[in-house]
Amino acid sequence: MKKVLKYASFGLLATVGILFAVYLVFSFRTDAGMNKAYIIEPESVPIPVDSAAIARGKHIVDSRGCTDCHGARMEGKVFIDDFAMGKVVATNLTGGQGGVQKVNSDADWVRAIRHGIHRSGRPLLVMPSNEYFYLGDEDLACVIAYLKRLPPIDNPLPANNIGPLARVLYPLGKLDQLLPAEMIDHRTPRPVTPAAAVTPEYGEYLAVSCQGCHYPNMEGGPSAVPGFPPAPSLTRNGNLAGWTEADFIQAMRSGKTVDGKELNNAYMPWQVFGKMNDTELGALWAYLRTLPKSNSPDLSNLSN
Repeated sequence: MKKVLKYASFGLLATVGILFAVYLVFSFRTDAGMNKAYIIEPESVPIPVDSAAIARGKHIVDSRGCTDCHGARMEGKVFIDDFAMGKVVATNLTGGQGGVQKVNSDADWVRAIRHGIHRSGRPLLVMPSNEYFYLGDEDLACVIAYLKRLPPIDNPLPANNIGPLARVLYPLGKLDQLLPAEMIDHRTPRPVTPAAAVTPEYGEYLAVSCQGCHYPNMEGGPSAVPGFPPAPSLTRNGNLAGWTEADFIQAMRSGKTVDGKELNNAYMPWQVFGKMNDTELGALWAYLRTLPKSNSPDLSNLSN
C-alpha cells in the first residue's frame, strides 16, 4: 500500500510539473506576442479643424463602440478585471493626468486606431483595430480631430495584467482578440470608402464593426469572448427573418425586438449602435438584406 501511495505521489508531482512547464511555455509565448516590435509607418492623414468634422468624429466615436471601453468622456477605464482573464485597461485619451492626448502625434493616433500599435511599437491589447483598419481616411481624420480636442480629465490607470486563462487561450489560437494587430495585414490597401447613403455598399462599410461578434459572413457563431453567448445569424434566414427595416431600426434604438424581447446590452450593444443616424441604420439593413441564406444552424437568440 505504501508503494502504491508513493508511486501515486510521484505521478501526481510529475503531472503537476509537466502542466507547470506547459503553462510557462504558453506564458512565454503570450509575453512574446505582447512585446513584439512592429515597425509601422502610418499613412499621412490630414486632420481637419472645422466644427463639422469634429462633430462627425464625435458621432463615429459614440456610435462605433469606443465609449464602451474608453468611457463616456474617453477618460479610460479598467474594462476587464478578472483573475482568470486578467486586468485590461482602456487608455485615457484626454490630455489630463494619465492621458495620451499631449504625447500622441497625428501619426501615433493613426498607428493606434488603424493598426492597433502603440507609439512604442508594441501591439495594443484588445484594441479592435482589425475593424477600425477599414475606416476611410476622412472618417479617421474626423475621429482624430475630435480626440485631439477632448477636455482634459485626470485619470491615472493601472497597468495591464494578463491572467492565467488568457495566457493559455492565446497560444492555442482561442483568443485572437487579445492582440488584434496580429489579425491585420498592415500593408493591404483599404477599399475605397463608399458615399454615405442608404446603400448596401455603405452598409457593408459600417458592418465591419459587427464582424467581431457576428463574423464576416454575418452567420454568427460561438463568441470570441469567453463567457459570452453565441452571436445570432443576421442573414436572411437568421434571427432577422421576417423583419422589416422599421423593425430593425426600432430594435437598435429601443433595445426591444418586434416580438417584444429585450436585447441584453452587455452582449448586443444596442445603446451604442442605436446612436447611428437613419442613413447609417438604413444602409446596414440594406446590406443585411443582400446576404445569402445561411446553411449554418442558428446557435442563439438575439435577445441573449
